[in-house]
Amino acid sequence: MSASKISAKPNFARFIIDQISGVFMPIINVVMAAGILKGTMILLNNTGILAETSGVYRFLYACSDGLFFFLPFFLAVSASKKWKADPFISMLIPAAMLYPDLVAAYEAKTEITFFGIPALPAVYHSSVIPILLSIALLPVLEKPCDKYLPKSIHGFMKPILCCLVLLPATFLVFGPLGTLIGDVMTGAFQWLYQRNPMAAGAFMGFVIQPMVVVGAHWSVVPISIANIARDGYDTIMPLVGGAVYAQAGAAFAVAILYKSRQQRQTSVKAGFSALLGVSEPCLYSVNIPLVLPMLTACVAGSISGALVGTVEAHCNSFAFPSILTSVAYVGPGFAVFLLSMALGLVLSFIFTMLMRRPITKRILTTSPEAESAENTDAELPDVVLK
Repeated sequence: MSASKISAKPNFARFIIDQISGVFMPIINVVMAAGILKGTMILLNNTGILAETSGVYRFLYACSDGLFFFLPFFLAVSASKKWKADPFISMLIPAAMLYPDLVAAYEAKTEITFFGIPALPAVYHSSVIPILLSIALLPVLEKPCDKYLPKSIHGFMKPILCCLVLLPATFLVFGPLGTLIGDVMTGAFQWLYQRNPMAAGAFMGFVIQPMVVVGAHWSVVPISIANIARDGYDTIMPLVGGAVYAQAGAAFAVAILYKSRQQRQTSVKAGFSALLGVSEPCLYSVNIPLVLPMLTACVAGSISGALVGTVEAHCNSFAFPSILTSVAYVGPGFAVFLLSMALGLVLSFIFTMLMRRPITKRILTTSPEAESAENTDAELPDVVLK
């Protein structure tokens, strides 16, 4: 069977990952910015520089924490663009989910029924799954409305009809289902983490960058955010910091092995990109094509992840790990978290240099013309940034 036929086969897991990444990518930078700001406020408060009662702290903390509380609004906008749904109807759903009266009722565990059907308890602020399921259903409801509603009433009847279906679906099905899915996903990781944090760290450190290659790392984002919303901290993201920096270490080592000026510059640029938390340039332009640097980086990432697992490091707000976002990781195990990133960088560099002979042979066999070219500069390939 040809490769084209194989690649044409439907892949449900790939489809789900593509949908998640397509929704999160447009907002991930602002989510990380809010995470850094929130971590900074926590650090300034813990060091006594800013009091919780000060106006500066309250305003900036409200900005950073407010994004996570009202995350369903951001996801509604992003998902509506991804799935071509009406953005204003989409906003009605999180508006209902986070309406103060309903939030207070759910927090007080007050029983709420819809035409006699009880709405099971669910947490909607900072939630991910309920709003995504709701917006995924919206385009299905819009099609018959657009087709059959007369133009004279289409403008106001379409939102009403969509909400009459979406609201009970959200509060009776998607909310409880999202809570259940989130609990199962976080529970599975916590089960492994509680029994052997080192094993959990080693596993995450090894697989996270291969997950980045296929876009599967986006499946970790909702779990991390859910952990922070539920517990006030997350233990997953600290485990993968060393894996990101391990990609940089491998790229820097490869830069030494290359003879071509162009390839050396590409490797160095990719390595510095990983130091800033963006590992895709390392993956796609350096380590994956040469195979062995990718493997050595994964091994180094596994070792550094195991180290972090021994101290149960936390992140207080969501941010992909890097030196720029480290303020979000201030707390238990912070020093070891920083050490793990340095360890991943150094170990990967050493492991790659130890494999220099087969890597050099791979360089010569895969791109001999690059080794003899006298190039002046190279641009990094376009990549999907985190």
